[in-house]
Amino acid sequence: MAVVDFMSSQHKSTKRDYLARVVEHPKAEVAKIAKKFGVEYWDGDRSTGYGGYHYDGRWRSVASDLASHYDLKAGDRILDVGCGKGFLLYDLTQVVPGVVVEGIDISSYAVEHGKEEIRPSLHVGDAKELPYEDNSFDLVVSLNTVHNLYIYDAFDAVREIERVGKKSKYMCVESYRSEEEKVNLMYWQFTCEMFCTPQEWAWFFKQAGYTGDHSFIFFE
Repeated sequence: MAVVDFMSSQHKSTKRDYLARVVEHPKAEVAKIAKKFGVEYWDGDRSTGYGGYHYDGRWRSVASDLASHYDLKAGDRILDVGCGKGFLLYDLTQVVPGVVVEGIDISSYAVEHGKEEIRPSLHVGDAKELPYEDNSFDLVVSLNTVHNLYIYDAFDAVREIERVGKKSKYMCVESYRSEEEKVNLMYWQFTCEMFCTPQEWAWFFKQAGYTGDHSFIFFE
């Protein structure tokens, strides 16, 4: 299990006003809306989520880095757990023509409004009960998803990711290294349920039997 960072540049490309996040709107109320993972979260106002999550190629660099690091080739099977609208999976098919992609997400809205070219490969489902056989995928990725689960469900989800991945696995989760980053995370997040330091995450992954790679998003 190694720390491999594919996400920092993507994360840092967005500027955040942490104080405005909790001052301008009732945080508890907008978080309740966001956690439904419906239209308000994906394509509603910025106060309850992405503020409109549309394909713009932002995931292409991440797809290229994943393809290079894990030596992906035509015929490889890739699963994205928490795929959203499938933008990363689409970019992987463009970076490595011939890969076979599958995506699963708890949000029926995201799947129904997924990238048209790969929408048939996107499915509504639960990360803690993946509907796939053991060792089904050459690469399993899960970006910004596992921390949205309560610890007991996250444990099951990580074990499921380990089970269906026969080769490479990669997860990215939110974390904090200081009191400032912890407060920023609490101010900014809408859906996070697990607030853990990197050391706590490492312990958690070990307890779940996870052998893949991981990285963290920090709110600096």
